[in-house]
Amino acid sequence: MSTHELYTEAVGEPNWQVPSASSARLSWEYDDGRDRLLALYQKGKDKQWDGAKRIDWDLEVDPYDPLGTPDESMSLYGTPYWAKMTDKDKGELRKHYASWQFSQFLHGEQGAMVCAARIVESVPDLDAKFYSATQTMDEARHAEIYGRFLHEKMGMLYPINDNLQALLGDTLRDSRWDMPYLGMQVLIEGLALAAFGLIRDTTDKPLPKQILAYVMQDEARHVAFGRMALRDYYSQLTDAELREREEFVIEGCYLMRDRLRGVEVLENFGIPKAQAEQYSEESEFLAMFRQLLFSRIVPCVKDIGLWGKRLQQAYVDMGVFEMGNSNLDLLMAQDEEIAEKLDAERFAAEEQARVCEVRDAIRSGELREKRSPARRRTTAHPRPTTPEYHEPGILRME
Repeated sequence: MSTHELYTEAVGEPNWQVPSASSARLSWEYDDGRDRLLALYQKGKDKQWDGAKRIDWDLEVDPYDPLGTPDESMSLYGTPYWAKMTDKDKGELRKHYASWQFSQFLHGEQGAMVCAARIVESVPDLDAKFYSATQTMDEARHAEIYGRFLHEKMGMLYPINDNLQALLGDTLRDSRWDMPYLGMQVLIEGLALAAFGLIRDTTDKPLPKQILAYVMQDEARHVAFGRMALRDYYSQLTDAELREREEFVIEGCYLMRDRLRGVEVLENFGIPKAQAEQYSEESEFLAMFRQLLFSRIVPCVKDIGLWGKRLQQAYVDMGVFEMGNSNLDLLMAQDEEIAEKLDAERFAAEEQARVCEVRDAIRSGELREKRSPARRRTTAHPRPTTPEYHEPGILRME
């Protein structure tokens, strides 16, 4: 089935073309590189995996409760609309919300793949090109996985959110080679990481938990890459150049904050846009959700050296300024550990299943032997056979 048949509304042109003014840069220095970045490149190679094999796609998903979403987390909860909804309606709402979330993840991952390819093309240093090449493959895998989940398990997709598309377009159109890092690695991926983590840590459904944990293991490396590259580069920029990038971050953060309302979902349930925006803004759960989503962005922005007064004030206005003190390294280490723990649990379960299978086979063989004693004697002590017939008068010499 075509993806376009699964969208909740028509997406218009099947392809989105973003003109670019960036330059392709090649380096003839092949024996130089930052040890930290080359080590990350090696890790990127070592950690490649196949989404078709590592994820257990046989796990069932209830599309009407794919994430185990509690009622209180729905923006309509406690409103007159909620009071009128049947259990079936609430199931449909959960399906739409999960489809909307994972659709934005899918579109963001395709954007990340294009941005990583742009970094390969435009970044001047070969070590950064090497790592970006591994990231491009990672993002392709993530887009493949989210697309498969939406097609096979949900049967529904949402078009890309306007604000996400605006930020992605601004990132790709900018001619400065560091902007794909800043727009994608820091803002879009940082926000996505926080969203992935919130769902991963709260869902009791095994398949989405697997998907999010394994994707986050990759994304932890990507954010580390962006931090390394931008921290080195931004230490060389003038105050004016830093302020330009801070303005980009401020605008991007407001766009991303507004992206998280899910108003499109409520509109599909017949709620006027203004009313849907009001419900989304008044939802206590979504307000907390929006705050937590900046837990990965704010400390990263501070770490790479973008921390001017206007940017700080913007974060104060958003209510996320204190997140600048979060331990980003600890968060990334936890992302790695959670994925490795899931692997260990799955491998242990598979190993136990193999042991049980062998044990059952041995026991089955023993039972067959006990039930067939005559056959066992025949095998151990064969009866004498009839002597070979010889024609009379012919002496056989052995």
